[in-house]
Amino acid sequence: MNKLKKIGLSALAGSLAAVSANAVEYAVTGDAYVSYQSEDSVSSEAGSGKNFSADMDLYFTASTELDNGFDITFFQAVNTDNALAVSSMQVTLGMGSLGTLQMNEKSGSKANGIDDVMPYAMQETWDRVDDVNASDPSFFGSATANGSVDYRIPTQEFMGTTINASVTYDPNQGESAANATSGGLATNVPGTAYTLQVSNSGLENGAGIEMLDDDQGLANASSTENTTVYAKYSYGPLTVGYQEAYKNARNAVASLPGADTEVEMWGAAYTVNDITLHMLKLRCK
Repeated sequence: MNKLKKIGLSALAGSLAAVSANAVEYAVTGDAYVSYQSEDSVSSEAGSGKNFSADMDLYFTASTELDNGFDITFFQAVNTDNALAVSSMQVTLGMGSLGTLQMNEKSGSKANGIDDVMPYAMQETWDRVDDVNASDPSFFGSATANGSVDYRIPTQEFMGTTINASVTYDPNQGESAANATSGGLATNVPGTAYTLQVSNSGLENGAGIEMLDDDQGLANASSTENTTVYAKYSYGPLTVGYQEAYKNARNAVASLPGADTEVEMWGAAYTVNDITLHMLKLRCK
């Protein structure tokens, strides 16, 4: 009897897998730029240097409307540097007044999207910082960015104020969904992140918290907690911003604190027609 049950379940699983894949038409876009970079490291000679570089990326998007009126969108970004590699991949389900669900196969979570919101012309404040001794300043939301699910509330409007909020859940933080069936890594643990953004009259304020259940049941241990807050103001062609982030790293025991990370970012951007000039500053310790 047990053998028959197993056969029936296997056949059902096979039939479900067979109908889950459908052909879709993708729209392809892309971008390209050439840059010159000069970096002086205060901590090592290896982190200093000058170079020219070019970057070209491809973006694949497909979307359709379901019978119940919900919208579903598939997105994939491909980095063409040397070997082709997927840099971002998500499936988004727009449910109208019920909000939005998004499965983050690789990057794309709302929490990871506010790791650095400073105004810029090309890339974020921390991008292309090659100093091998520098701590990672873009840590907020990165642990729950792969193989996670977002829920985002519908944008709320109240007396000229716009409010957005989200929650991200990752059952195995740090591992992409494609690898989850492998059993995962021994250190994989769940993580949850929350974000809140409020804007009015050109001023945007935001905050986020990311909590990882990585104390692994050790006595007197504490798990990792990442937080960030920011303020950004836009007036005409000028946008200025300030952001802080703090990583309270896991403590194995109460007497052995983890290596915490503290980040401050400043940014200003001025746009005239199609030209944007920016100045960015980063402090990470």
